[in-house]
Amino acid sequence: MQNKDWPNIAGLLSRKAGRVALLGAPLTLGCVTPSAYHRAPEIFRAALKRISTYDLEAGIDLDGLAVCDYGDVDCAGLSPADGFAPIVKVFRPLTKAHELSALIGGHNGVTRAGVYALDPSLKNVGLLTLDAHFDLRTTKNGPANGNPVRCLLEDGLPGAHIVQIGIAPFANSRDMHETALDAGITVHTMADCRKNGVVQTVATGLQYLSEKCDVIYVDFDIDVIERALSPGAPGGRAGGFTPLEFFESARLIASHKKVKAVDLCEFDPGLDVSDITALIAGRWFAELLMGYQSR
Repeated sequence: MQNKDWPNIAGLLSRKAGRVALLGAPLTLGCVTPSAYHRAPEIFRAALKRISTYDLEAGIDLDGLAVCDYGDVDCAGLSPADGFAPIVKVFRPLTKAHELSALIGGHNGVTRAGVYALDPSLKNVGLLTLDAHFDLRTTKNGPANGNPVRCLLEDGLPGAHIVQIGIAPFANSRDMHETALDAGITVHTMADCRKNGVVQTVATGLQYLSEKCDVIYVDFDIDVIERALSPGAPGGRAGGFTPLEFFESARLIASHKKVKAVDLCEFDPGLDVSDITALIAGRWFAELLMGYQSR
């Protein structure tokens, strides 16, 4: 219910109606490092109460936009392998019923399920990732938060349908890089983003995928942001995006009509300091809604 004295993004959430859908997927198991990822959807929603609906710079208020909140999938105690089917089962109908659907992790293990929910055939979907990592670790021990892109490749998603932006130095292996290039994945490193501009790089990636694919899924991995500016992202590295670049990218991405589903991953509330990363996540959602409303 909206607070008239403080119209905020949390007040847009409804169980009844909305052109945008929201679903939590609090996976915790299957991580490279121990975490409290399962708390991310809860902390994310709490942060929305602190984010106004009004963008004074644009002079636009989101107060009339409804978001249908479907709560959380019961997957906190499941591995990415066991949580895959439950997430797909709940998220797929949302992607059909709504113009834009947001999946809130949890860790990056939810991305594979999110892509399948959008297109089970994997033939018509494009994947755009904003991530410091390739997520191409080996699958010999099954799905995990470090290998959803490799899982999707092995499942049959064409590498030519994948664009990865923000890949960081000294955060990936040679094997991962070679795997990406051999698969035909389009790779934009952090250096590429600095040279060409983050927003322009994202625009280029969206244009490329829109020419190849019917629908686009976007993985917003919050560890693409500079670690010093986002302590609640355990995979973050020095030299990453600024929060502003992350926000601008979200607004641009959500404005694209072929973007039908997104996720926000790798936010660990157990590592956050003074709600810095929680507030980044909340503002990210406001930017997403602002972009969507401009369609």
